[in-house]
Amino acid sequence: MDNKIRAYIYAFLSRIFSSHIDKKLLNELQGNVELLHTIGNEATAYLQNTNEEKLLEELNVAFHSLFVMNNHPIESAVMDAKNEILVGLQNPVMQFYVNHGYDLNLAASSLHVPDHLAIEFGFMQNLILQQDKTAQIKFYREHLLAWVPQYLLAIKEMSDNPFYKDLCDFCIDFMLDDYSNLYVEEDNELA
Repeated sequence: MDNKIRAYIYAFLSRIFSSHIDKKLLNELQGNVELLHTIGNEATAYLQNTNEEKLLEELNVAFHSLFVMNNHPIESAVMDAKNEILVGLQNPVMQFYVNHGYDLNLAASSLHVPDHLAIEFGFMQNLILQQDKTAQIKFYREHLLAWVPQYLLAIKEMSDNPFYKDLCDFCIDFMLDDYSNLYVEEDNELA
């Protein structure tokens, strides 16, 4: 897959997991039929056949229920048996960012933690734009694949919203396929 497409998908995922879907993003989604079909058939039908006001309300409720109130998309909270959220350089993902020159200003972010899923996806977009395949593979192994697929499978089971259910499947499939392709490319380059 082309790096521009990969970077676009990670930018999209970063935005989707950072906040609820507002009117502007909803209109962009509804206007991008190819992306909708890629996410899933039920998500496409839901976003195309439900009136805007109802969509905005249902997507807002679903987002906050799934990702804010009940389950936080934060690596350290998911991976830590005590559900502790690690901040600063004690957080392993923050050290990974520093080692790869990623300047993260958490004070300017509404997310406030370095290992929030949206920030990790934004970092992956950055690695793709830098064309650093080795770091991408390492970040997948040490961080994304260690927690995101399991987390999203659990979210999918909890969700009754067609968009978020399909988004979970899409995200897992995309990540596994992307990692596999990166691994094969890197292996071929080393051979």
